[in-house]
Amino acid sequence: MATLVFDAAVLSRKDDIPPQFVWPADEAPSVDGVEEIAVPVVDLAGFLAGDGAAGLRDLAAACEKHGFFQVVNHGVDPALLAKAYRCCDAFYVLPLAEKQRAQRRLGENHGYAGSFVGRFGSKLPWKETMSFNCSAAPEGARKVVDYFVGVLGEEYRDMGEVWQEYCDEMTRLALDVTDVLAACLGLGRGALRGFFAGDASQMRLNRYPPCQQPHLTLGTGPHHDPTSLTLLHQDDVGGLEVFTGGAWHAVRPRSDAFVVNIGDTFSALTNGRHISCLHRAVVNSSLTRRSLTFFLSPQLDRLVAPPAELLAIDGRPRAYPDFTWREFLEFTQKHYRSGWRTLDAFAAWINQGRKG
Repeated sequence: MATLVFDAAVLSRKDDIPPQFVWPADEAPSVDGVEEIAVPVVDLAGFLAGDGAAGLRDLAAACEKHGFFQVVNHGVDPALLAKAYRCCDAFYVLPLAEKQRAQRRLGENHGYAGSFVGRFGSKLPWKETMSFNCSAAPEGARKVVDYFVGVLGEEYRDMGEVWQEYCDEMTRLALDVTDVLAACLGLGRGALRGFFAGDASQMRLNRYPPCQQPHLTLGTGPHHDPTSLTLLHQDDVGGLEVFTGGAWHAVRPRSDAFVVNIGDTFSALTNGRHISCLHRAVVNSSLTRRSLTFFLSPQLDRLVAPPAELLAIDGRPRAYPDFTWREFLEFTQKHYRSGWRTLDAFAAWINQGRKG
């Protein structure tokens, strides 16, 4: 039997799709679409300028209900966003063999991946991704550029420079967002920044090609992000859906905003106050969707435990055992496919003595 390869240029034109990409009927997307969700919109510049109380009640409620919101007036230059999308497109129009020079290897969290072919045998996502690690630590100042040049060659230095600038801006923005979330928790501004000092974050470029049977598959299956915070910029095609209130809801694209969602690690850091919500991406039959996703994460060996001040405010028992980000990351890469109950499965694995 021939090895399955996700070649977007070929598969996007086929009338049928390989069975490995077909999802069970109870997980497949709705043929009729879904209703949109109204999420809070945070004026970040206003908050940083001292208007700290505006909208925090609604934001706190959203973080405790579904963990999704948007930020505007975020300070990211539209010209940088445009360059980032041009670089994303330039990478994905490359021949498959050229993209595969950066092939993601089993057990790794970086590199090019055509779906999850090779890692899983069923319920494969209809997408291709390019992921690379980044960090604001001094030793990581050129990490992204070095990766592109080292893996793909000197001719990709300019692309690496763009992504280095973009990642630096995303780190700045993500840390600003932690100040807003700290305020929602009743903590002082800056209270959570130290947790992310010397971060081990990641950037991912997602491309969802057209699919002639979009009702049978998913661009990304239902999952919780195991990371801390996700900053997503999506193009105008749309496809992001959030599960809340017992139903799926679409998040409308907004070019001037970043979608932010709480990840499992941040949920554990807040002792479960802020929740990590199930979400997925759907595809369509005619348009390619792209999204730029930045995952903020602490140092690999940072202990994930709620701040004592928060535990004193909360007065609630501990929701999760202590763990390091390295342990959780390796769990999702080697032991468990991120899905409906990733953090609960990880906590159970820890409590069972990290067996299996």
